[in-house]
Amino acid sequence: MDIFSSEYKAFLSDFGKGRKMVLSTSENDMVSSRMMSVVQINGIFYFQTDITFRKYHQLLLNPNAALCADNIQIEGLCREIGHPLDNKPFCDCFSDCFKGSFDAYTSLKNERLFTFAPEYIERWIYKNGVPFIESFSVKEKIYRLNEYKGV
Repeated sequence: MDIFSSEYKAFLSDFGKGRKMVLSTSENDMVSSRMMSVVQINGIFYFQTDITFRKYHQLLLNPNAALCADNIQIEGLCREIGHPLDNKPFCDCFSDCFKGSFDAYTSLKNERLFTFAPEYIERWIYKNGVPFIESFSVKEKIYRLNEYKGV
């Protein structure tokens, strides 16, 4: 296994099945952000939202978005794939990770499911107290680990 694949697999394992993350979207050069419940299945991230919400309309106009949590920043492309209940793997994972949200929102008529395909991932990690910036250029399959030295 090459370095990108092994490190990316480790990253996805560290990420786990689900996290609360900030989703940033934009329209007409105006960026907005909000907390989301996000699950990860086989390297693809998923979230659901209501068709009446601002983020839904922003994603239709501009599918480029970013997710952020803790020391992780992810840039990628979103795509609407239908109603959440039509995707059993999503429902199983989302229900397991976010039971309250699943029960309250997933079956609502206006809910839609989005995939978020990562294109670039960056996170800060520490090795023996030394800070490093770890990055993954997903399309190009390039992995980098650079010590942060500051100036």
